[in-house]
Amino acid sequence: MRDTPAMMTADQAAARRKAVRRTVLLFAVVAAAIYAGFILTGVLSR
Repeated sequence: MRDTPAMMTADQAAARRKAVRRTVLLFAVVAAAIYAGFILTGVLSR
């Protein structure tokens, strides 16, 4: 184990930010789809 955390380069930080944005966007789309699905099941089951 290291005593100090490893430093990231600017390129590594940019790549990590891009990956995090992509992951958050994916989760947001999945959450919105599930939400819309529940709304649609309520509307269409009438």
